[in-house]
Amino acid sequence: MADTNRPLPRGRVRRTMPVAGFTARAAGGRVVAALREKAGDTGAVARFHDRTAERYAELLGHSKGVLMKAGQIVSMVDTAAVGGGELTPYQKALTRLQADAPPMDPALARSVFEADLGRPVKAVFADFTAEPMAAASIGQVHRAVMPDGRQVAVKIQYPGVAEAICDDLSNTELLATVFRFAAGAAGAMPDIERAAHEISERISEELDYRREAANINAFSALYRDHPFIRVPEVVPEASGDRVLTMTYMDGLDWAAAQHADQELKDTWAEVITRFVTGSYRHSNLFHADPHPGNYRFRADGSVAFLDFGCVKVLSELQRSRIVRLVRAAVEGRRNNLRESMVETGFITADSSLTADDVYRWWEGIIYELLAPQPATYTQQASKRTIESLIDMRSPDHPVRRMSVPPDQVFFSRLNLSMNAIFTALHATFYARAALDDMDGVAAPVSELGRRHEAWVRQRGLPHGMDDQ
Repeated sequence: MADTNRPLPRGRVRRTMPVAGFTARAAGGRVVAALREKAGDTGAVARFHDRTAERYAELLGHSKGVLMKAGQIVSMVDTAAVGGGELTPYQKALTRLQADAPPMDPALARSVFEADLGRPVKAVFADFTAEPMAAASIGQVHRAVMPDGRQVAVKIQYPGVAEAICDDLSNTELLATVFRFAAGAAGAMPDIERAAHEISERISEELDYRREAANINAFSALYRDHPFIRVPEVVPEASGDRVLTMTYMDGLDWAAAQHADQELKDTWAEVITRFVTGSYRHSNLFHADPHPGNYRFRADGSVAFLDFGCVKVLSELQRSRIVRLVRAAVEGRRNNLRESMVETGFITADSSLTADDVYRWWEGIIYELLAPQPATYTQQASKRTIESLIDMRSPDHPVRRMSVPPDQVFFSRLNLSMNAIFTALHATFYARAALDDMDGVAAPVSELGRRHEAWVRQRGLPHGMDDQ
């Protein structure tokens, strides 16, 4: 039998062997039960989970692609709020996958670059740093300097990762496992077969660096001259199919940002809100990967957003339905809210869930939007969201009577991910007012809101409730 604990040579992409670890839940349960029977060793269970979590983190890091993305999704869940906190060791171990993974050998990275662009690295850059500054699920990023002096970040795709992901996406058992991770993060179990196409399409698109370059150009154009949202610019002469070069965006990473002054963290939380939810209010762009490992936090309060591989372009029908659904919830229009839930496909018209049932469920998800403003995101915020979206131990949980429509799978991650980010920042800001002024139903109340609204008007952009 192959030793799946043995590290791979640097640069190799592990295929789908680690899936066995995820399908061995029953065996793991028997081991834990046996440990609990050991008298006098109260820490045996905790040590077992710690060791197993470290092993999963290593396996996911080497696997790249789909499995590692599943690990990144799990890492953003506040597992202390799920059950009795048994999943916390896994969350902690997987947290390092938010920003870093085992890198490929520098010589291999150069060979990928040169094969893709047809030129040696030294012919493209005045300077190129061999060691990567970050390594993630599909590629790794290097610092470089263009001949004209521009500082850039160069994303190089792992060799073989496209083939590995295609294999993963054709592996029914693995795909079901990943979808269940995504569904847990989304808040409900969608019909796996119907959701498969949507999730597969988004993951597959992340392999297409030319598509990502187009996404960056679209977001860069949308946020041109924005006062506090920063998007890099593509460097087309140094980009190809498996290489993507963009202007370098400095700032604190996620780990460092959590130790900044509270006023700065409050500002960053509002900036993230305006980027993530504003993109489909002022345009039809949806950034489907709200992950702090892809952000750079700056001392002037601005935030740079780096990764645009997972982007969905919305039809006006999709965009308006989402905005109107949330507005019905925050305004307490219970009958309209239930009608919107039916219209978007979360429930059927004859569902046993009443308008009051649906509204009570939404209250837990948007608690901070309904609370006195400015709202503070405490551990209770994350706990409430998880209880509403994931922790479905109760047989009467309303999510058991819902289904996530395929085109809503990634939207449903927003509340969970954003609440996790804001809770980690312990942020306090005018969350409801930000939503209201971006929808165009009220004037802004915060300084950031006034600057954002001035930019919207100067650019002549629509608001969320406008027909686009």
